[in-house]
Amino acid sequence: MITHRSYAVEPWTVRETELSLDVLAQSESVFALSNGHVGWRGNLDEGEPHGLPGSYLNGVYEIHPLPYAEAGYGYPESGQTVIDVTNGKILRLLVDDEPFDLRYGRLVSHERTLDMRRGVMERTCEWVSPAGTTVRVRSTRLVSLAQRSIAAVAYEVEAVGSQARVVIQSELVANEQLPESKGDPRAAMALQAPLEPEEDFASGSRLRLVHRTRHSGLRVAVAADHVVTGPQRTTTGSESHPDLARLTVASVLEPGEKLRVEKTVAHGWSGARSLPAMSDQVDAALAAAAHGGWDGLVGQQREYLDDFWARADVEVDGDEEIQQAVRFALFHVLQAGARAEERAIPAKGLTGSGYDGHAFWDTEMFVLPVLTYTSPDAVAEALRWRQNTLPAARERAAQLGLRGAAFPWRTIEGEEGSAYWPAGTAAFHVNADIAHAVVRYVAATGDEDFERDTGMELLVETARLWRSLGHHDHRGTFHIDGVTGPDEYSAIADDNTYTNLMARANLLAAADVVERHPKEAERLGADDEESAAWRDAAEAMNIPYNGELGVHEQHAGFTRYQRWDFAGTRADQYPLLLHFPYFDLYRKQVIKQADLVLAMYTCGAEFDEEHIARNFAYYEPLTVRDSSLSACVQAVIAAQAGHLRLAYDYAAEAALMDLEDLEHNTRDGLHIASLAGTWMALVTGFGGMRRSGETLEFAPRLPEKFSRLAFSLQFRGRRLRVEITQQSATYTLLAGPSLRIRHHGERVTVNPDSPVSHPVPPPLHRPAPEQPPHRKPNAR
Repeated sequence: MITHRSYAVEPWTVRETELSLDVLAQSESVFALSNGHVGWRGNLDEGEPHGLPGSYLNGVYEIHPLPYAEAGYGYPESGQTVIDVTNGKILRLLVDDEPFDLRYGRLVSHERTLDMRRGVMERTCEWVSPAGTTVRVRSTRLVSLAQRSIAAVAYEVEAVGSQARVVIQSELVANEQLPESKGDPRAAMALQAPLEPEEDFASGSRLRLVHRTRHSGLRVAVAADHVVTGPQRTTTGSESHPDLARLTVASVLEPGEKLRVEKTVAHGWSGARSLPAMSDQVDAALAAAAHGGWDGLVGQQREYLDDFWARADVEVDGDEEIQQAVRFALFHVLQAGARAEERAIPAKGLTGSGYDGHAFWDTEMFVLPVLTYTSPDAVAEALRWRQNTLPAARERAAQLGLRGAAFPWRTIEGEEGSAYWPAGTAAFHVNADIAHAVVRYVAATGDEDFERDTGMELLVETARLWRSLGHHDHRGTFHIDGVTGPDEYSAIADDNTYTNLMARANLLAAADVVERHPKEAERLGADDEESAAWRDAAEAMNIPYNGELGVHEQHAGFTRYQRWDFAGTRADQYPLLLHFPYFDLYRKQVIKQADLVLAMYTCGAEFDEEHIARNFAYYEPLTVRDSSLSACVQAVIAAQAGHLRLAYDYAAEAALMDLEDLEHNTRDGLHIASLAGTWMALVTGFGGMRRSGETLEFAPRLPEKFSRLAFSLQFRGRRLRVEITQQSATYTLLAGPSLRIRHHGERVTVNPDSPVSHPVPPPLHRPAPEQPPHRKPNAR
């Protein structure tokens, strides 16, 4: 892990066998615990040393001005940034008046384990104080998947060899000092002490702080309760101040005696509820958690995860690192969205403050596909959040002179948060990405109530945007000009193929749903005339193609651009955006991340196998992967084109993005989309899984290193298990009625308790495409 001697490769855990301060910030992201509502970075229990302190509530942010050298009409005026809310993790320890700080004294041993089956982070260490007193510390931490507002820590100190005077200070701390920001100084200034105190309380074992953000006006309440177990001479006392509430526990431990504090922390926030209501809310959450106590929380966590792994686990034989990595990926994707409940799923989840805590199109196109087939309820909640932000999206569309809704490129609350409009405002494809997620979810679940209540409104409003954004030319061809596709090294282009294909699917899906649900359509003002216009635009959509080269163009005219001087670009000049002006990047054939290649995955029915192979071979030498979103998509299409070794290398890159800190920014939080892409690379790449309407299709082929790949999927009330070897694929229906699928184009019916096996044909042999110099994936 993080290519460091301190980390072990194990199938169900991430284990750190010694404390390594040089990767402390990265480990805080890796060991982060979350449920989609509450997020705790994996900081040490005592609070220090730390790389980046982090306690987050999904949707709690502060407003700051956006920087412009020259402002223009339609530029967003303010940005939103996730803030560090009141920290309830801290349990400071003093031994014979010496603070337990691992930078001092002598650390005999230190081990931390992220247990992905049980959903806990465990820590054990032995420390000799500067005065020579030895203690052993054990802690277990969880963020509850069963009780949305609850996180908890069990912290235990044992005297070793001699008597020890021990004090534990359990704290709630607001407005913690953060590392100095290297970004916009105005944003940093707005985020200094963003929480204004409203209430502090301490009585007995109960602590509570209530604050309100200075500018966004959100009220945050955090409360803690404790169960203390120790020798009879143990004493406790509590106190509170505007930004600090503390329970102090003191005892004298004889050798072998232990002092244990079980700390339960409740979190809540609201932009509307009163101070008394918020105080009552967190107190009530603590009462509910106390009903089962610490053991109850641990048991509920294991029960929740047993159910998840039964329907979501991916088994890999032949590569222990990939096996560990895919479970790590699934665990963190689940944590990012499990209990978000009508809130966004940020690009970093709740593991760090990278990207300002914003959600992007990553959610719909990378994270939600995984959750659709493993935890579909979380998908419905994420899309309801998009529906809740429709007023802001409609307002943004109107500001831009368009109909329907223009969803933001990056946001927390629903307003556009990007100050760079060529990559933000012009990336209209986010509308189609949301529509794609709606169609995928409904097809996979059959949830007609969701389609009528939420899906229809999202499909109609996104379709309206495409019809007003595009135009028919004199020949009747429909064009969408001046937009930015997924590749951020191309901007303000005409007829981006990914955008146009996704918009076509969006328009047709909206027309279909209006036809299926005319009463609900009437409520939205959508009639037959409007849906006919959507179909006309879809059928006339321009898809750029270069007949001489026999490849689809990333956008109109892309293949006539000058190629980037790859031979003259040094290895240390990647990522290119940090060393070259966007002006130069925008007018050259160089690709930051999969774009046309992504279109072949999301809109695969638009391409035959020969075009998929030719397109992949053309774009592969142009793609530099300066984005963590690229490797997983390239893995999927490489596998489809028969380049299994290359697909394997790309799958490993996606899988190890954070475990090996490949982008050198894991300290800011995990790359949730790349983690989700690990599942994509294995299941849709080597498993060859695609959805065609209400039918699942599989075209499995394994790389040479894998001897077996197995995974389960939730689909229309069934649970299907797929097990693939080099020679065959076996389909087993674990729950639900019979299911019709396709295996390499052949129709197959899978009946309950009757596994079906079919041979895996060998791949076609094609010359392996080249990558840009210095940008080959690491060979496994």
